[in-house]
Amino acid sequence: MVMTILEAQVAPDKWTALEKAYQDMSLRLDPGLVQTFLVHGVKDPTLWRIITVWESREALDKMRQSNETPRGVVMFRAAGAEPTLAVFDIAAQRAA
Repeated sequence: MVMTILEAQVAPDKWTALEKAYQDMSLRLDPGLVQTFLVHGVKDPTLWRIITVWESREALDKMRQSNETPRGVVMFRAAGAEPTLAVFDIAAQRAA
């Protein structure tokens, strides 16, 4: 599995726009997307992240090779922010 983290600083007056974009655009998930979270910092609440777990690197690569702007990027742009992307291989996982 693979995890992507999109991160951006979002002005407080744009938080509602980001939350709405996330709610609207996450109704339909990309193939291979296992789980997604919209989070913001406790110490710095202007720091927002969209954390997404993908079933495989191939699923992520397929989405990224399309001609469409990734939905997470579109969500941040709807809130006037330009995110940065980090990609992680998941080495281990555990759930309750």
